[in-house]
Amino acid sequence: MSTHPRWRVIVVGGHTRSIGKTQLVCDIVRAFPNANWIAGKITQYGHGVCAQNGNHCDCAPDEHICAIEWETLPESGTDSARFLAAGAKRSFWLRTKQGFLAEGLPLMREALRQTLSVTGQASPPLILESNSLLQFLKPSLYFAVIDPAREDFKDSARVALDRADALVLRGSMETAASAPPWIKLPANLLRTKPSVSQKEGEPLPEPLHVLIERALQSPPSIVL
Repeated sequence: MSTHPRWRVIVVGGHTRSIGKTQLVCDIVRAFPNANWIAGKITQYGHGVCAQNGNHCDCAPDEHICAIEWETLPESGTDSARFLAAGAKRSFWLRTKQGFLAEGLPLMREALRQTLSVTGQASPPLILESNSLLQFLKPSLYFAVIDPAREDFKDSARVALDRADALVLRGSMETAASAPPWIKLPANLLRTKPSVSQKEGEPLPEPLHVLIERALQSPPSIVL
């Protein structure tokens, strides 16, 4: 009888584009260079909007529900290439149509299974840039990157924030407290969730380092 591999899974999400989610993944990978990370970016696309840059394009044809690509060149300029450049052993980009992530997960599961069979490794830690993945699993850790001053703050993102193990503020706590009331974070969230401030380019904050180190030292327990 076959058994499914178990994983340590860290998920990095956020409430909008271009607030440094990919950078945080890179920071984590770089801070633990001996962890043999597999890193991935999960994107849902639709309505002719490019999954990479948000512009209108033809990269989401109707006949494709999902696709996964392993990155091979750390200098190719994609987010998955940045993961390789930061030190990930392998990196992929999973794209699914909006609302079809459930159909994409078996594709990711099989790609990861094949990788383990080729490398002969025990399950290395998996770090994924995604919000929607939280609908399907409870990761080892979930970090939410937020900028309370950004107006694109969806209700669905607020729900995901309740599940975060830590909030990573692209700014200070004072910025969060002084945000306009229609986009301000709930006061109880800032009181109850561990929060760190980290501008892009700054080192990984020590509280996150401690949480990740603890997760890496724990036995893998998540079945994808």
